[in-house]
Amino acid sequence: MERILWVVGLLLCFLLGLYLMYRGWQNRAKRQAERIGELPPVPAELGAQLLEPTTGLYLGSTIAPSWQDRIAVGDLGFRATAELTRFEHGILLERAGAPAIWMPQESISVVRTERGHAGKVMTEGGVLVVRWTLPTGTEIDTGFRGDDKTVYPAWTAAPSRPTTGDDEG
Repeated sequence: MERILWVVGLLLCFLLGLYLMYRGWQNRAKRQAERIGELPPVPAELGAQLLEPTTGLYLGSTIAPSWQDRIAVGDLGFRATAELTRFEHGILLERAGAPAIWMPQESISVVRTERGHAGKVMTEGGVLVVRWTLPTGTEIDTGFRGDDKTVYPAWTAAPSRPTTGDDEG
């Protein structure tokens, strides 16, 4: 009988832990909701394709500059297989089982490689990270681990902000 009480007690502690983790995630989402707002919609015209699609794993998005401050709003914090494509007007991240994420060219600060992102740690330069600004003005990092890491130099060499001459005074 004593053993059964121990098992039931441990099971209740485990369930309480799960419930508290769930509540923590929900509270984080409420705190971040205003900062994140609505994501930019995917436009009808993406422009010319600059880089071939890259398949891999979407690692999640974090509030910059922290590589571990995962965004809990909507489905931005959940990992998914994905395809990343660079177009003239921005970067399109198409995720399996989730809506696509559009990063407009004018909001992209830098595309770089990192060792880790959103709790996922890899070898040096194993994660491709896009830093971009949401319409609310919040700067976030979106992490992607490509199946083929040899394409990373092409991604990091591409210009981040538009480089037209009429932007300069």
